[in-house]
Amino acid sequence: MNIEARLVDALEARIVPRRSDVLRVCLVVPQSGALGMVGPSALDAALLATHEINVADGVGGRYVDLVLVDGGRAPVDVAAEVRALCDAGAVDVVTGIHTSDVHRAVESVVAGRSPYVFTPPHEGGPRRTGVVCTGAHPASQLSGPLAWLTATYSLRRWALVGNDYIWPQAVHRVAHRLVRRGGAEVVMDERIPLGRVTPAHAGRIVEGLRRSRADAVLLSLVGRDLADFTAVLRHSGLDRTLVRLSGSLEENGLYAVGGDESGTMFAAMQSFASLGDENRLGLDERHRALFGETAPVLDAYAEGVYDGVHLVASLAAEGLLRPDLAPSDVLRLTRGAGRGRTTHLARADGTDFTVVSTA
Repeated sequence: MNIEARLVDALEARIVPRRSDVLRVCLVVPQSGALGMVGPSALDAALLATHEINVADGVGGRYVDLVLVDGGRAPVDVAAEVRALCDAGAVDVVTGIHTSDVHRAVESVVAGRSPYVFTPPHEGGPRRTGVVCTGAHPASQLSGPLAWLTATYSLRRWALVGNDYIWPQAVHRVAHRLVRRGGAEVVMDERIPLGRVTPAHAGRIVEGLRRSRADAVLLSLVGRDLADFTAVLRHSGLDRTLVRLSGSLEENGLYAVGGDESGTMFAAMQSFASLGDENRLGLDERHRALFGETAPVLDAYAEGVYDGVHLVASLAAEGLLRPDLAPSDVLRLTRGAGRGRTTHLARADGTDFTVVSTA
């Protein structure tokens, strides 16, 4: 089957005039860096959504193109490339999944100039004009899972281990409050710069976990950093006794760590491939039909990107894709499409997840 979706190089988009019947979507997804492992899945999801829009006659007859920007680089570099695309009038809207420090840098250059839909879990707080987040903020993502785990396993001593940038910082602030609410205490709070999880550094933190006598750890490390830390924790043997919760672990990350058979590794996300509801089964079926059986699994980040591309197409169809894009318009459309901010808590079972609670 031919894919009815064009992936345009960012330089080409800036210098080659485009046709008037094309809607250009700037897709910022990681192709490198700590989150690079989720890039192929996110790109597949964006291409699938674009294909579905284009075979259905586009957006009011306008063909949708994707302009790919590698969101895995330093925030200043990603923002500079997005700014150049906006300056050239080469894109109509920005969307994608990337870390929150990249997100805030991109926000600073597009606010009030181009609508921007950011789809993964985010740090919360206000946004500038035309910038809308569709993912969960820390309180909505973690309150149910933390409470369920604390009560189910009689947890009393939580440790917090994450990267040191905007999203994990916000997660840790919220976690302190949620842990206290559950009658437990935070006995350790450690953050590591993004991309700096070395075996030596991870080993020191693992020893700190042992000394703290923590019975649970909230992991707000992302991508490759989470995988590398998990490998060190597994080697120490603590993975068999510590209840672990992550707000960033998905199927591709679970594959990267070789799965988990301990029964104590949990993830809190808005979607899992194993959910098996009608919408999820249909999405996976269409993905395999277009990209083949060996395509990467569409994880929660990818599903967010898929929804994000369809959302911007719906906004464009209704004449709402403006630099002053309103969150209320996005909320109306996402609710109308049956998409909410439900968080599922799932336990890692080998290389798959089993949902144990939904909030």
